[in-house]
Amino acid sequence: MLQRVLVVTFAQALRSAATVLLPLSFIALVAWATAGSASGTTSDPIRAAIWLWLGAHHVHFDLTLSPSGAIGYLSYLPIGALFVVLFVLRSGFKRAITKLDGDYSNLMGAKLFFAFFYSLVITALALLGASDGVRPVWPLATTFAFLIAFTSASLADHTLKIGQPAIFALRSLALLLGLGFLIYSFALINNFKQGELITQVLAPGIFGTVLLLILNLAYLPNTAIASLSYISGAGFAVGAQTHLSPFTHDLGQIPALPLLAGLPVSSSVAFLSLSALVVAVGALLAYWSIDLPDRVLWQSFALLIILLLLLAYLSSGSLITAAMGAIGVSVWQFGLALGGQLLLGIIAMKFIPLLARRR
Repeated sequence: MLQRVLVVTFAQALRSAATVLLPLSFIALVAWATAGSASGTTSDPIRAAIWLWLGAHHVHFDLTLSPSGAIGYLSYLPIGALFVVLFVLRSGFKRAITKLDGDYSNLMGAKLFFAFFYSLVITALALLGASDGVRPVWPLATTFAFLIAFTSASLADHTLKIGQPAIFALRSLALLLGLGFLIYSFALINNFKQGELITQVLAPGIFGTVLLLILNLAYLPNTAIASLSYISGAGFAVGAQTHLSPFTHDLGQIPALPLLAGLPVSSSVAFLSLSALVVAVGALLAYWSIDLPDRVLWQSFALLIILLLLLAYLSSGSLITAAMGAIGVSVWQFGLALGGQLLLGIIAMKFIPLLARRR
């Protein structure tokens, strides 16, 4: 039985990797054929596909920028691409369960083997995909691949019971992300002409426009987190020594991405009033658990903060050059600001009615 589990999970790990890697190889090949290559070898699009695939797993890259030889780092990567990987791996593990005839007796072992084999595949490609100018950080590739694959396998586990704290935390997280998307949408609509101007300057062509659209869509969750951080007062950065918040507007040169057209053009303390919506989410979290033991509420709150900190970490990083060495939110400032406002909403819902009744 163990041998069958090993064979099935190994085959599905390879199949899941190919499901993501092959379409990326096609995209890279078409882009290479359209834009050309300095060396003219087909290893260029193959390496590019591997880099795109690793980037979708949030694997960081050490860079040597030519022709100056300056050192760079790439860790600002799209969360949207990570969601695609989670979906593909979840589907792959569901197929593995089907091939095991729905046997759930050794499910934990199947999850571990699936994650282990997938991490081996991604580590091998991280080592093979290294070049003189681009070097994936392979220890991160191993760690992230294992965690992502194991999480995806757990999402496919129908026997896994989700407790009330996790349900409440995920509901609250969905509301907060929806709020961040909504705020960014209004900002982008208000500066839509600037986005058009950036696109015209780039002149990406038909195929390049499609790729640019996909890239911007993949970065939307990053902008939602930045929007939440902005209205909370913690703000975010778009480059070294920059900071955008309702109190400050220190902005230098920015990358030519249409997505960044939604950046605020000035600081205004009035934006801080939108943090009342974050407080309202905290009050709603307390309301959902009002008839349950207090431990459910505080477990939900703790899990929500952990998820927010994880997303804050994933949505921030460095973008190639030293000038773009800090993009996104400060994890600790974001967690402190959002956590404080959510806690304020919980206290308001939990204790103010109690005080009113006592009076």
